[in-house]
Amino acid sequence: MTDETPGTPALSKVPAITLGFWIIKVLATTLGETGGDTVSMSWLGETTPEAGQAAVNGYLVGTAIFGVALVLLVWLQIRARSFNPWLYWATIIASTTCGTTLADFADRSLGIGYPGGSLLLLALVLLSLFTWHRALGTIDVNTVSTPRAEAFYWITITFSQTLGTALGDWVADAGPGYGGGALLFGAALAILAILYFATRVSHVALFWAAFILTRPLGATVGDFLDKPMAKGGLEFSRPLASVVLAMIILGLIMLLPQRPGSHPGNSKAIA
Repeated sequence: MTDETPGTPALSKVPAITLGFWIIKVLATTLGETGGDTVSMSWLGETTPEAGQAAVNGYLVGTAIFGVALVLLVWLQIRARSFNPWLYWATIIASTTCGTTLADFADRSLGIGYPGGSLLLLALVLLSLFTWHRALGTIDVNTVSTPRAEAFYWITITFSQTLGTALGDWVADAGPGYGGGALLFGAALAILAILYFATRVSHVALFWAAFILTRPLGATVGDFLDKPMAKGGLEFSRPLASVVLAMIILGLIMLLPQRPGSHPGNSKAIA
């Protein structure tokens, strides 16, 4: 429950959508890729043909670890009486690391490949948004101020993070490579920014499109940092890259203004 009083609109439990939000979001999704790969691949089993069942187990154990952390953080987020930037971004990072390991399991261990995994996860994202809209009448992130809205928000977020991982791997594997994939998704986000400033396209739709696309951008950047040079990466240490990204995120949360989104009646503030 929220602590709103009659006649006073509840504050959103998620941050205002600013340039700083998008910078931290991209870095968090990159950390999700390197952090997820650190646990499921470096520590629990590489994804090579020789790894066999060890790779599958690595994905499952990694997903279980991050899944438990995600459920706990979402529970704390819903119980919180107001926006807490540290709790919010910790939950985002948990969702993106869980999304990394879950997408890798779906793509590589279920036999459906990157296209099948991406299409399945896209369907889940759309279903989540549709159900949310049918239940509450809006998917505006500024309405995320009640437990029910938060539950829909975090379910959608987790599906979108998982979709982004699968989509990033699909595009990178299709030919552009990790660096080319990062440029492609960066260009797509630039187009969305132009649509926001130059057209009357729904800001709600643009927000969710951008939120989804930041995940494959982070996934391809993360893979570019830690994949072997023979596969088009820079072969940086996954744990080291994860620690550096985490430190940068912590610094930005302290330096950049962190405030909740405006009240639910102000729909234009979401993008």
